[in-house]
Amino acid sequence: MWGEIDRRLLIKLGTAGLAAMALPGAAEAMAAQGFTHGVASGEPGANSILLWTRYAAPSDTRLTAELSETFDFAVLAGGGSVTAEGERDHIAKIVIGGLDPGRWYYYRFIAPDGSASPTGRTRTLPQGPTSAFTLALFSCANMPFGWFNAYGHAAARGDIDLVAHVGDYLYEYKAGEYPSAKEAVPGRLVQPPQELVALADYRLRYAAYRADPDLQRLHQLFPMIAQWDDHEFANDTWKGGAENHNEGEGSWTDRKAAAERAHNEWMPVAEMRWRDYQVGDLATIFLPETRVTARDEPFDLDALLKGKRDVAATLKQFAEGAYRDPQRQLMGGDQEKWLFDGFARSVKAGTRWQVCAQQIVMGALFTPPESQNWFGPDQPDFVQRRVAVAQLAAKAGLPLNMDGWDGYPAARDRLLAAAQRADADLVTLSGDSHNAWAFDLTHDGRPAGIEVGGHSITSPGFEAYTPGISDEARVSALRAASPQLRWANTRDRGYVTVGFTPDRVIADWHSVASVRSHDLALTGTHRMTAARGRRTYDA
Repeated sequence: MWGEIDRRLLIKLGTAGLAAMALPGAAEAMAAQGFTHGVASGEPGANSILLWTRYAAPSDTRLTAELSETFDFAVLAGGGSVTAEGERDHIAKIVIGGLDPGRWYYYRFIAPDGSASPTGRTRTLPQGPTSAFTLALFSCANMPFGWFNAYGHAAARGDIDLVAHVGDYLYEYKAGEYPSAKEAVPGRLVQPPQELVALADYRLRYAAYRADPDLQRLHQLFPMIAQWDDHEFANDTWKGGAENHNEGEGSWTDRKAAAERAHNEWMPVAEMRWRDYQVGDLATIFLPETRVTARDEPFDLDALLKGKRDVAATLKQFAEGAYRDPQRQLMGGDQEKWLFDGFARSVKAGTRWQVCAQQIVMGALFTPPESQNWFGPDQPDFVQRRVAVAQLAAKAGLPLNMDGWDGYPAARDRLLAAAQRADADLVTLSGDSHNAWAFDLTHDGRPAGIEVGGHSITSPGFEAYTPGISDEARVSALRAASPQLRWANTRDRGYVTVGFTPDRVIADWHSVASVRSHDLALTGTHRMTAARGRRTYDA
């Protein structure tokens, strides 16, 4: 924890260049000149950090980056020059090296006219023996569904070392689609109003999100490691397309390239699809990519069953055959080799925890029989049909969600087997599902690690589709149907902090009181722990 002077500086940082609730909207911010979207940092190493800002001007502008151990910048610890290029949406990103390990730094950018960006704060990763480290886990922030209170709550804390965002940082839908105009929270409209397809669309949507005060403040105060999921591209993205892409929207290759380019411009990330981070001797954090590099098209049970008279027999044949095809890919051979070799190297080096911060739920989750009564008779025909198919699929041994690791069982088996071969203490972090989960991961009848599944920032989960069913009833049924599931919250929005010590992982799921008003209050926190060497949650 920081001392009193650091808390005072935290307050200064929160007001230096950030009028907390008076930021311009996306269109105004994009039309503004100068430093339009604050600052951010990412890609931490023991001796380096990446710094980010946006400086809009009629022409390319050379900026000076300054980094210091003190808020007054009396003595500089590093810096450099970087150009905010119009061709890159006026984004400037620079990696500063030569820093000390495990150290907090302040940073800013200076324009040629002497104007300065807001002051940010960041830190390098520790090196050598490390007694504790805390990571905050976020995913699934759909702005029209509500306020980013989870970001705001985390930004006010003094015990976070690193932020990990594992995807759905933004959503690609046109205004009024998801959510509908009736569901959207007043004052949370985004630009552009159309669905994101072209590079300009994706850029403007990032600008809209980054105008949010809570998200800007989170970026300002903590380094972030980030990986996209599907909605940074389009819903249910895979290497050759997406559920939310059609021929009328042009080439998938072009759309994918535009989305990736905008992500690399607007996020404080290295322009590499996968990478890892070493937290002293405490943890290696791997950040794989599971969407656009090698993912095969997800299975579609509706398409599988179209025209089939014997649904149960068709599902049984699929469950025993194509579903388990060992050739199906989620990450691809090159990335699997990088990750599996990384597990082995991390363990051999004496690192205590091997952490896989990735996008989608890895634990096995099955449709409970009770769910056939959760949705009510007034649901549309397609919902009732899917409920019926889900029940039959569960009886055939098929999982609830084919878009997660459950849809790629051979790829999951390869990963968990690699962790076991390496004798890794695996901790998987995931998002995507909008609900909170704690899984004991197993392979070949033996423990393989634990999963910390984070709930969403604003996107609705189970509670939105089963409004007459209590969280306790849903979770009880899901746990009975899913042996790996240890705990779940299918009601709340929020975020997770994951604390690492040499001997224990401590996961805290924080639930915000609401997303329909700007309120940083929590309704509660659920804690679970896991001891090193057990590869399961504690009883």
